[in-house]
Amino acid sequence: MPLAYYIGLSAVMFILGIMGVLLRRNALVVFMSLELIFNSANLLFITFASYYQLLAGQIMVFFVMTVAAAEVAVGLALMVEIFRTKNTINIDQMSQMKG
Repeated sequence: MPLAYYIGLSAVMFILGIMGVLLRRNALVVFMSLELIFNSANLLFITFASYYQLLAGQIMVFFVMTVAAAEVAVGLALMVEIFRTKNTINIDQMSQMKG
């Protein structure tokens, strides 16, 4: 497959992720959109690592996946705690962190 197909797929994934972060108000959807953005970057890293026969892109994907897993674990723990206190995970209502 041509390199342009992978770049195009990554661009579509990135745009969908950005739209999800900017337009949605549910925190879970925002986290899924962030994961879509990370995966689009990972696709580009793997694509160019394969094209140029370098290992550095694959190592970078490993680090991105590790950081994304840690981000999700901390984010979900925060969302569970906020849901217990406010009974919602709407981002607009979470931005008002007053009692």
